[in-house]
Amino acid sequence: MRIIEDVRTTTEDFPGLVLTIGSFDGVHLGHMRIIEELVESARHRQGTSALMTLRPHPRHFFMPDNAPNLLTADDQKSELLEQAGVDVLFLLPFDADTANMSARSFFEDIIVKKCGAKKLIVGHDFTFGHKAAGNYASLEQWAPEFGIELHEEPPLVIHGERVSSTLIRECILDGEVEHIDQFLGRRYTMRGVVQTGRGIGRTLGFPTANLQPQAGVLPAQGVYAAHAILKGCHIPAAVNIGIAPTIAHDTVTVEAYLLDFDGQLAGETLGIEFHKRLRPEKKFASKEALIEGIAHDVSEVRRYFAKTAH
Repeated sequence: MRIIEDVRTTTEDFPGLVLTIGSFDGVHLGHMRIIEELVESARHRQGTSALMTLRPHPRHFFMPDNAPNLLTADDQKSELLEQAGVDVLFLLPFDADTANMSARSFFEDIIVKKCGAKKLIVGHDFTFGHKAAGNYASLEQWAPEFGIELHEEPPLVIHGERVSSTLIRECILDGEVEHIDQFLGRRYTMRGVVQTGRGIGRTLGFPTANLQPQAGVLPAQGVYAAHAILKGCHIPAAVNIGIAPTIAHDTVTVEAYLLDFDGQLAGETLGIEFHKRLRPEKKFASKEALIEGIAHDVSEVRRYFAKTAH
């Protein structure tokens, strides 16, 4: 997949370009319907499938103190889009110039001149330009002038729920990760670099990897059955998210105990693929009770993966 770091300055020319535009946070099943249409349409006309996304997310620009936690880090999103068959990823830096660009200027200067779109595929709620003044009706008015074909993809509804990044984000925040794949299309996974911790887990007999997430939504505090993903290997893990009240961390931490693993993890990039929330976080009365509780959690993780393996 070819990545264009700033679509505003590109001089690249891609044949038969079919374009879609959006944040695509999570690259969930609703997004995949659009991407599948994009890739198939480009293949049908022997052209180029391209996706344009804003970086950073507009709410990070307008409301930096109240920006949404994104479901996917930039590199993870790029990987997912490449796996889905997208040929070109256009990045549009979201700054004051972009924010103030009129809908007509965005359409003519970016979509037509810079991308060279021959067909445009958008979601049902697509808006663009200053104050989101442009919409599908605008595209219907302007596209014929440049010979651009249009397609609007309807929303994807599963079990009565419209699939959206907001829906998935709310499920994760509530700790409802077990069935999130029905909307996301895969298990929810976050990545981070393993930090050197205080070594308390090791003294308890359960050395943990302390993760500094790169991005992503932190699931509700508690203990989870998960896979730790290390260099492509999936290792069963008991993951605690919270302040570890028996020990009392200063901030919320992500700690993963990798079952039957013996190795150094500090400095490694680790993925955490969440499978099921086992229990909320709790405070134990003593160190001995804490050790017993962790041992029980680890046994629950073993039982979970033994059951799901069949």
